[in-house]
Amino acid sequence: MQPHVELTGISKRWNDAIGVEGLNLSIDQGSFVALLGPSGCGKSTSLRLLAGLEMPDEGSIIINGRDVTTSAASDRNLSMVFQSYALFPHLSVEENVVFGLKVRRVPKRERMEKMARALTITGLEGLEKRKPGELSGGQRQRVALARAIVAGQKLCLMDEPLSNLDAKLRNSVRKDIKKLQRDLGITVVYVTHDQTEAMSMADKVVLMKDGRLQQVGSPNELYSSPANTFVAGFIGAPPMALIESEVLPEFEDGLTLGLRAEHVSIVPNDTGRLSCEVIESEFVGAETLIGLAHSGTVGVTVLQPGLSLIQPGERVDITFNDRDLHRFNQAGERL
Repeated sequence: MQPHVELTGISKRWNDAIGVEGLNLSIDQGSFVALLGPSGCGKSTSLRLLAGLEMPDEGSIIINGRDVTTSAASDRNLSMVFQSYALFPHLSVEENVVFGLKVRRVPKRERMEKMARALTITGLEGLEKRKPGELSGGQRQRVALARAIVAGQKLCLMDEPLSNLDAKLRNSVRKDIKKLQRDLGITVVYVTHDQTEAMSMADKVVLMKDGRLQQVGSPNELYSSPANTFVAGFIGAPPMALIESEVLPEFEDGLTLGLRAEHVSIVPNDTGRLSCEVIESEFVGAETLIGLAHSGTVGVTVLQPGLSLIQPGERVDITFNDRDLHRFNQAGERL
Protein backbone atom coordinates (compact mmCIF):
# COMPACT_ATOMS: atom_id res chain seq x y z
CA MET A 1 0.00 0.00 0.00
CA GLN A 2 1.33 3.43 -0.96
CA PRO A 3 1.98 5.67 2.08
CA HIS A 4 -0.43 8.55 2.53
CA VAL A 5 2.37 10.93 3.52
CA GLU A 6 6.11 10.80 2.80
CA LEU A 7 8.67 13.28 4.06
CA THR A 8 12.12 12.75 2.57
CA GLY A 9 15.28 14.59 3.67
CA ILE A 10 13.31 17.49 5.16
CA SER A 11 15.41 20.24 6.76
CA LYS A 12 14.46 23.67 8.06
CA ARG A 13 16.85 26.17 9.66
CA TRP A 14 16.60 29.72 10.94
CA ASN A 15 19.84 31.73 11.09
CA ASP A 16 21.86 28.51 11.46
CA ALA A 17 19.53 27.27 14.23
CA ILE A 18 18.13 23.84 13.39
CA GLY A 19 14.36 23.49 13.30
CA VAL A 20 14.36 20.07 11.63
CA GLU A 21 17.32 18.21 10.11
CA GLY A 22 17.20 15.28 7.68
CA LEU A 23 13.66 14.20 8.55
CA ASN A 24 12.55 10.99 6.79
CA LEU A 25 9.09 9.74 7.66
CA SER A 26 6.48 7.55 5.99
CA ILE A 27 2.85 7.62 7.22
CA ASP A 28 0.31 5.01 6.16
CA GLN A 29 -3.28 5.78 5.20
CA GLY A 30 -5.62 5.57 8.19
CA SER A 31 -2.87 5.54 10.80
CA PHE A 32 -2.52 7.68 13.93
CA VAL A 33 1.00 9.09 14.19
CA ALA A 34 2.20 11.09 17.21
CA LEU A 35 5.13 13.51 16.93
CA LEU A 36 6.55 13.48 20.46
CA GLY A 37 9.42 15.20 22.22
CA PRO A 38 10.45 18.00 24.58
CA SER A 39 9.95 21.68 23.79
CA GLY A 40 12.13 22.83 20.91
CA CYS A 41 12.65 19.33 19.48
CA GLY A 42 11.15 20.18 16.07
CA LYS A 43 7.77 18.45 16.28
CA SER A 44 5.66 21.58 15.69
CA THR A 45 8.02 22.72 12.95
CA SER A 46 7.56 19.33 11.26
CA LEU A 47 3.79 19.73 11.43
CA ARG A 48 3.93 23.25 10.02
CA LEU A 49 6.10 22.04 7.15
CA LEU A 50 3.63 19.26 6.43
CA ALA A 51 0.74 21.75 6.60
CA GLY A 52 2.40 24.20 4.21
CA LEU A 53 2.67 26.94 6.84
CA GLU A 54 6.47 26.78 6.45
CA MET A 55 8.57 25.83 3.42
CA PRO A 56 11.52 23.42 3.84
CA ASP A 57 15.08 24.41 2.94
CA GLU A 58 15.69 20.88 1.67
CA GLY A 59 13.73 17.73 0.94
CA SER A 60 10.33 16.80 -0.42
CA ILE A 61 6.80 16.29 0.92
CA ILE A 62 4.44 13.88 -0.82
CA ILE A 63 0.75 13.67 0.17
CA ASN A 64 -1.42 11.02 -1.44
CA GLY A 65 1.12 10.54 -4.23
CA ARG A 66 1.37 14.25 -5.08
CA ASP A 67 4.45 16.43 -4.50
CA VAL A 68 3.25 19.35 -2.37
CA THR A 69 6.66 20.57 -1.19
CA THR A 70 6.07 24.12 -2.48
CA SER A 71 2.24 24.06 -2.53
CA ALA A 72 0.15 26.45 -0.45
CA ALA A 73 -1.60 25.10 2.64
CA SER A 74 -4.97 25.45 0.89
CA ASP A 75 -3.82 23.08 -1.88
CA ARG A 76 -2.77 20.19 0.38
CA ASN A 77 -6.19 18.64 1.04
CA LEU A 78 -5.86 18.49 4.81
CA SER A 79 -7.56 19.86 7.92
CA MET A 80 -6.03 21.16 11.14
CA VAL A 81 -7.01 21.27 14.81
CA PHE A 82 -5.07 23.78 16.91
CA GLN A 83 -4.20 24.12 20.57
CA SER A 84 -6.07 27.44 20.72
CA TYR A 85 -9.30 26.07 19.16
CA ALA A 86 -9.18 28.99 16.63
CA LEU A 87 -12.94 29.58 16.85
CA PHE A 88 -14.67 32.81 15.84
CA PRO A 89 -16.07 34.21 19.13
CA HIS A 90 -18.93 36.09 17.41
CA LEU A 91 -20.18 33.01 15.52
CA SER A 92 -22.35 30.23 16.90
CA VAL A 93 -21.28 26.60 17.07
CA GLU A 94 -22.98 25.76 13.79
CA GLU A 95 -21.56 28.84 12.07
CA ASN A 96 -18.05 27.97 13.24
CA VAL A 97 -18.39 24.37 12.08
CA VAL A 98 -19.59 25.22 8.54
CA PHE A 99 -17.50 28.38 8.06
CA GLY A 100 -14.96 26.71 5.76
CA LEU A 101 -17.70 25.04 3.71
CA LYS A 102 -19.45 28.39 3.31
CA VAL A 103 -16.23 30.03 2.10
CA ARG A 104 -15.88 27.23 -0.47
CA ARG A 105 -19.50 27.85 -1.57
CA VAL A 106 -20.69 24.36 -0.69
CA PRO A 107 -24.52 24.26 -1.18
CA LYS A 108 -26.52 25.00 1.98
CA ARG A 109 -28.27 21.63 2.09
CA GLU A 110 -24.94 19.77 1.91
CA ARG A 111 -23.49 22.07 4.58
CA MET A 112 -26.35 21.35 6.94
CA GLU A 113 -26.14 17.59 6.38
CA LYS A 114 -22.40 17.54 7.07
CA MET A 115 -22.79 19.77 10.10
CA ALA A 116 -25.56 17.60 11.60
CA ARG A 117 -23.42 14.48 11.19
CA ALA A 118 -20.35 16.16 12.69
CA LEU A 119 -22.27 17.48 15.70
CA THR A 120 -23.74 14.01 16.30
CA ILE A 121 -20.31 12.39 16.12
CA THR A 122 -18.81 14.91 18.53
CA GLY A 123 -21.76 14.97 20.95
CA LEU A 124 -22.61 18.63 20.38
CA GLU A 125 -26.31 18.30 19.49
CA GLY A 126 -28.38 20.96 21.22
CA LEU A 127 -25.48 23.42 21.37
CA GLU A 128 -25.77 24.68 17.78
CA LYS A 129 -26.80 28.25 18.70
CA ARG A 130 -24.30 28.79 21.50
CA LYS A 131 -21.27 31.04 21.12
CA PRO A 132 -17.78 29.75 22.08
CA GLY A 133 -17.84 31.88 25.24
CA GLU A 134 -20.81 29.85 26.48
CA LEU A 135 -19.00 26.52 26.10
CA SER A 136 -16.57 24.62 28.30
CA GLY A 137 -13.02 24.01 27.14
CA GLY A 138 -13.85 20.44 26.16
CA GLN A 139 -16.90 21.54 24.19
CA ARG A 140 -14.87 24.18 22.34
CA GLN A 141 -12.29 21.56 21.38
CA ARG A 142 -15.12 19.35 20.11
CA VAL A 143 -16.31 22.24 17.92
CA ALA A 144 -12.82 22.41 16.44
CA LEU A 145 -12.96 18.65 15.84
CA ALA A 146 -16.41 18.95 14.21
CA ARG A 147 -15.03 21.62 11.88
CA ALA A 148 -12.23 19.26 10.87
CA ILE A 149 -14.77 16.48 10.26
CA VAL A 150 -16.98 18.53 7.93
CA ALA A 151 -13.92 19.46 5.88
CA GLY A 152 -14.00 15.83 4.74
CA GLN A 153 -10.23 15.57 4.31
CA LYS A 154 -8.47 12.23 4.76
CA LEU A 155 -5.48 13.88 6.48
CA CYS A 156 -5.90 15.79 9.73
CA LEU A 157 -3.06 17.56 11.55
CA MET A 158 -3.43 18.25 15.27
CA ASP A 159 -1.12 20.61 17.15
CA GLU A 160 -1.30 19.91 20.91
CA PRO A 161 -5.12 20.15 20.88
CA LEU A 162 -5.59 19.09 24.51
CA SER A 163 -2.99 21.18 26.31
CA ASN A 164 -5.52 23.83 27.40
CA LEU A 165 -7.79 21.25 29.08
CA ASP A 166 -7.67 19.93 32.64
CA ALA A 167 -6.53 16.36 33.28
CA LYS A 168 -10.02 14.81 33.42
CA LEU A 169 -11.14 16.53 30.22
CA ARG A 170 -7.92 15.60 28.45
CA ASN A 171 -8.59 11.94 29.16
CA SER A 172 -12.17 12.22 27.88
CA VAL A 173 -11.37 14.15 24.69
CA ARG A 174 -8.38 11.87 24.03
CA LYS A 175 -10.80 8.95 23.76
CA ASP A 176 -13.10 11.03 21.54
CA ILE A 177 -10.29 11.83 19.11
CA LYS A 178 -9.12 8.23 18.87
CA LYS A 179 -12.67 6.98 18.28
CA LEU A 180 -13.25 9.65 15.62
CA GLN A 181 -10.05 8.68 13.84
CA ARG A 182 -11.03 5.00 13.80
CA ASP A 183 -14.65 5.60 12.80
CA LEU A 184 -13.78 8.01 9.98
CA GLY A 185 -10.71 6.12 8.79
CA ILE A 186 -8.67 9.30 8.53
CA THR A 187 -4.91 9.74 8.85
CA VAL A 188 -3.97 11.80 11.93
CA VAL A 189 -0.61 13.42 12.62
CA TYR A 190 -0.69 14.58 16.23
CA VAL A 191 1.88 16.82 17.94
CA THR A 192 2.28 16.46 21.70
CA HIS A 193 4.87 16.75 24.45
CA ASP A 194 2.77 14.43 26.64
CA GLN A 195 3.95 10.84 26.33
CA THR A 196 0.70 9.53 27.86
CA GLU A 197 -1.22 11.01 24.93
CA ALA A 198 1.24 9.63 22.41
CA MET A 199 1.47 6.15 23.92
CA SER A 200 -2.28 5.71 24.45
CA MET A 201 -3.50 7.13 21.12
CA ALA A 202 -0.92 6.48 18.42
CA ASP A 203 -0.21 3.49 16.20
CA LYS A 204 3.23 4.96 15.52
CA VAL A 205 5.26 7.30 17.74
CA VAL A 206 7.90 9.59 16.23
CA LEU A 207 10.24 10.73 19.03
CA MET A 208 12.38 13.79 18.27
CA LYS A 209 15.21 15.69 19.94
CA ASP A 210 17.04 18.80 18.71
CA GLY A 211 15.35 18.62 15.32
CA ARG A 212 16.32 15.01 14.61
CA LEU A 213 14.49 11.71 14.77
CA GLN A 214 15.51 9.50 17.67
CA GLN A 215 13.18 6.55 17.07
CA VAL A 216 10.06 5.70 15.09
CA GLY A 217 7.92 2.73 16.07
CA SER A 218 4.89 1.46 17.94
CA PRO A 219 4.47 2.59 21.56
CA ASN A 220 5.55 -0.87 22.69
CA GLU A 221 8.70 -0.77 20.55
CA LEU A 222 9.81 2.53 22.06
CA TYR A 223 9.06 1.29 25.58
CA SER A 224 10.50 -2.21 25.26
CA SER A 225 13.41 -1.58 22.85
CA PRO A 226 14.58 2.05 23.12
CA ALA A 227 17.07 2.94 20.40
CA ASN A 228 19.27 5.05 22.69
CA THR A 229 19.54 6.42 26.20
CA PHE A 230 17.48 9.52 25.32
CA VAL A 231 14.53 7.35 24.30
CA ALA A 232 15.04 5.18 27.39
CA GLY A 233 14.99 8.21 29.68
CA PHE A 234 12.07 9.93 27.93
CA ILE A 235 9.60 7.10 27.43
CA GLY A 236 7.88 5.55 30.42
CA ALA A 237 6.47 6.79 33.70
CA PRO A 238 8.73 6.40 35.53
CA PRO A 239 11.42 6.48 32.82
CA MET A 240 13.98 3.73 32.47
CA ALA A 241 16.77 3.80 35.06
CA LEU A 242 20.30 4.14 33.67
CA ILE A 243 23.15 2.39 35.46
CA GLU A 244 26.85 2.74 34.70
CA SER A 245 28.32 -0.72 34.18
CA GLU A 246 31.16 0.08 36.60
CA VAL A 247 28.56 -0.18 39.38
CA LEU A 248 28.06 -3.86 38.53
CA PRO A 249 31.52 -5.51 38.36
CA GLU A 250 30.22 -8.48 36.35
CA PHE A 251 29.80 -6.21 33.30
CA GLU A 252 32.51 -4.71 31.11
CA ASP A 253 33.34 -1.03 31.61
CA GLY A 254 31.93 1.63 29.30
CA LEU A 255 28.39 0.30 29.05
CA THR A 256 25.20 1.98 30.23
CA LEU A 257 22.56 -0.46 31.47
CA GLY A 258 18.86 0.34 31.33
CA LEU A 259 16.30 -1.10 33.74
CA ARG A 260 12.52 -0.62 33.98
CA ALA A 261 10.94 -0.11 37.41
CA GLU A 262 8.72 -3.18 37.08
CA HIS A 263 11.82 -5.36 36.84
CA VAL A 264 13.35 -4.16 40.13
CA SER A 265 12.59 -5.85 43.46
CA ILE A 266 13.39 -4.90 47.04
CA VAL A 267 15.02 -7.77 48.96
CA PRO A 268 16.34 -8.18 52.51
CA ASN A 269 19.45 -6.15 53.27
CA ASP A 270 22.78 -7.70 52.29
CA THR A 271 21.11 -10.04 49.78
CA GLY A 272 20.66 -7.70 46.78
CA ARG A 273 22.81 -6.58 43.87
CA LEU A 274 22.78 -2.91 44.89
CA SER A 275 22.29 -1.14 48.21
CA CYS A 276 20.44 2.15 47.65
CA GLU A 277 19.16 5.09 49.65
CA VAL A 278 15.45 5.89 49.47
CA ILE A 279 14.94 9.47 48.27
CA GLU A 280 11.14 9.54 47.86
CA SER A 281 7.97 7.44 48.02
CA GLU A 282 5.05 8.44 45.84
CA PHE A 283 1.68 6.73 46.39
CA VAL A 284 -0.38 6.81 43.17
CA GLY A 285 -3.31 4.58 44.12
CA ALA A 286 -2.75 1.08 42.81
CA GLU A 287 0.97 1.23 43.54
CA THR A 288 3.77 3.17 45.17
CA LEU A 289 6.79 4.51 43.28
CA ILE A 290 9.91 4.37 45.43
CA GLY A 291 12.78 6.49 44.14
CA LEU A 292 16.30 5.31 44.98
CA ALA A 293 19.78 6.79 44.81
CA HIS A 294 23.08 5.01 44.22
CA SER A 295 26.35 6.40 42.88
CA GLY A 296 26.61 5.78 39.14
CA THR A 297 22.87 5.44 38.59
CA VAL A 298 20.12 7.76 37.34
CA GLY A 299 16.42 7.35 38.08
CA VAL A 300 16.29 3.95 39.79
CA THR A 301 12.68 3.37 40.84
CA VAL A 302 10.82 0.39 42.32
CA LEU A 303 7.10 -0.27 41.81
CA GLN A 304 5.47 -1.67 44.94
CA PRO A 305 1.81 -2.75 44.91
CA GLY A 306 -0.62 -0.68 46.99
CA LEU A 307 0.58 1.61 49.77
CA SER A 308 4.22 0.93 50.57
CA LEU A 309 5.75 4.11 51.92
CA ILE A 310 9.41 3.95 52.96
CA GLN A 311 10.94 6.96 54.66
CA PRO A 312 13.57 8.99 52.77
CA GLY A 313 17.04 8.21 54.03
CA GLU A 314 16.39 4.53 54.68
CA ARG A 315 18.58 2.02 52.89
CA VAL A 316 17.20 -0.91 50.91
CA ASP A 317 18.74 -3.65 48.77
CA ILE A 318 17.43 -4.27 45.27
CA THR A 319 17.85 -7.07 42.77
CA PHE A 320 16.98 -7.70 39.11
CA ASN A 321 17.62 -10.24 36.36
CA ASP A 322 20.26 -9.73 33.68
CA ARG A 323 17.69 -10.65 31.00
CA ASP A 324 15.77 -7.46 31.88
CA LEU A 325 18.76 -5.15 31.35
CA HIS A 326 19.05 -3.03 28.21
CA ARG A 327 22.60 -2.39 27.01
CA PHE A 328 23.85 0.87 25.48
CA ASN A 329 27.33 1.75 24.23
CA GLN A 330 29.41 4.80 25.19
CA ALA A 331 27.63 6.88 22.52
CA GLY A 332 24.31 5.97 24.13
CA GLU A 333 23.17 3.72 21.24
CA ARG A 334 21.42 0.43 21.84
CA LEU A 335 23.57 -2.69 21.51
